[in-house]
Amino acid sequence: MADCWLRLCETYKCAVHLSEVESKADPENEPYRSKYKARELLREIRAKLCPQDEEDTAGSEEKERAVGSWGTIGENWGSVLAARLGVLEFRLGQNHTETEEMSAGEEHLVRSGRIMERYRLSEEGVSVYIQSQNNLGILWADRGEIRVAQTYLESAESLYFHYMKEVGKPPIDPDEHFYPEVQKLTEQERSKRFERVYTHTLYYLAQVYKHLKQDEKAAQYCHTTLQRQLEYDSYNPVEWAINAATLSQYYLTKQCYMEARHCLAAANVVFTKAGQIPSAEAAKENEVEQERLDLLGQKKADIARCWVKYCLNLLQDARKKLEDNIGELDVDMQVELKSQRKREEDKKEKGQKKAVLFGSSDIYDSILAAEEKVNCYYPLDFKEAREVFLVGQDYINEAKEFFQLDGHVTDHIEIIQDHSALFKVLAFFEEDYERRCKMHKRRIDMLEPLCKELNPQYYLLVCRQLQFELADTFYEMMDLKVAIGNKLDEMDSHTIKKINSLALAAIKYYEMFLDSLRGPDKIFPEKLEEDVLRPAMVAKFHIARLYGKLISNDGKKQLENMQTSLSYYFYLVDYCATHEEAIKSVETELELSKEMVSLLPTRMERLRVRLASFT
Repeated sequence: MADCWLRLCETYKCAVHLSEVESKADPENEPYRSKYKARELLREIRAKLCPQDEEDTAGSEEKERAVGSWGTIGENWGSVLAARLGVLEFRLGQNHTETEEMSAGEEHLVRSGRIMERYRLSEEGVSVYIQSQNNLGILWADRGEIRVAQTYLESAESLYFHYMKEVGKPPIDPDEHFYPEVQKLTEQERSKRFERVYTHTLYYLAQVYKHLKQDEKAAQYCHTTLQRQLEYDSYNPVEWAINAATLSQYYLTKQCYMEARHCLAAANVVFTKAGQIPSAEAAKENEVEQERLDLLGQKKADIARCWVKYCLNLLQDARKKLEDNIGELDVDMQVELKSQRKREEDKKEKGQKKAVLFGSSDIYDSILAAEEKVNCYYPLDFKEAREVFLVGQDYINEAKEFFQLDGHVTDHIEIIQDHSALFKVLAFFEEDYERRCKMHKRRIDMLEPLCKELNPQYYLLVCRQLQFELADTFYEMMDLKVAIGNKLDEMDSHTIKKINSLALAAIKYYEMFLDSLRGPDKIFPEKLEEDVLRPAMVAKFHIARLYGKLISNDGKKQLENMQTSLSYYFYLVDYCATHEEAIKSVETELELSKEMVSLLPTRMERLRVRLASFT
């Protein structure tokens, strides 16, 4: 009898090895070869443990009797045999779902739970039961039935708490039911494995809550999952780092910069555990190494992009707190916020740190060191803003190393746009207008070549974004040059020429954006689509203002510019009169346009009279 049991244990071990190890090397034309072999071995073990079951050949009534008989066996022979049968059904359920046979997989997993129902709070049964519930949750989530998945996973979570409260002893691991006595696990190992099972429950619940749009709950579960993975040393470094970086982006939406920074710092530290990135030369000689090089390079760049978003959001949110009603830095608010920060900083950090710390003693110091490279409080002056900007710029360069224009067009452009946005928000903190202009010029230097190189036929949306941003940047530079010129006793010809040049460049790119909205017949649409309505109206409004700002000593040219300006203002007023649903999108621009439509004709008439008096 003992020899027979040892052979069953060896057969089970072989089935697990086939399924979890050998299957990874299965050929493409037989992707499930090892899984199918494992399935046959599991059925063979089950037949020997429960010979009266003839599942494969029995009719539906006989199958029901078989299920019922297992329940009887469990009651008469005790929880050990029930657990063994439950493990086999769990493994068969896994096997079928992994070979994309979902209905059969569900049947086995449900059966596993049914067998273990009575023993779900026992040392022998709790882990098997929770894992069956976990896998049923995953199965139903894959079917898109998220509420059903939630029920199974929350049942598993509840059972974990109930067991730990009522029993507390580390339970037997499912595979351990097929270990010879001499190979039984220590209590420490049992505890570690059981905690990993529960960590999986939390991980899948995080996904479920995310699907259900319960974002705060999803973030809490994700954070707990990541912490437990570190605690029980059960994680893939690359996957863990990406998940932590992704979680940081949720914290950004809630303006929780301390938590976001902690996640990103932890991501950096854990990512280094993935091993050395092979050299490009070594990778070329080995296809597997090349794939690994590409994967690590991409994931590293993905984390860098999350850091960029952190720096950019921190600067942009700081700007929102500091700007006055005309978009300039409010000095009084700046003083007030600095004073407020001094009072609250220590208290806030002490209170929040306990709730968000990742890691064990071996990586804790490394995470803190990574955090210290950038602040998590709002920068309130140029010096502080520049420190955040420089960190963001370093990560921009890191991300560009992988996401190059050749091969990663969309990603590369998004990174450049983020770089431009960093310069834009840094310029807000700069008091010197000339230096501000230079920052905006840097934006133009990085965006304009992209705009010229891209084919609008394939990248229409991206081209529109670039055209509009370039137009806005030239517009901003022109306003700065006007402000600089107004400080002079009299504008010199060079300043006037520069203002006009910038205004015309802005007009050019706004017109390019508007031209992109034309149909194949080159006619501008009578009714604008909702997604381009506001940008198109703003472009028309800005062009109107730009023509009004062009400086000329030629009266006729002035009159011509005023007429062009009026026509653009009139377009906006006329469009909103015939499409009332558009009013809500451009209320401020519409009000100013109506004002200019009433004022400009009078000004133009005065200029005509003055010109006529000189002839």
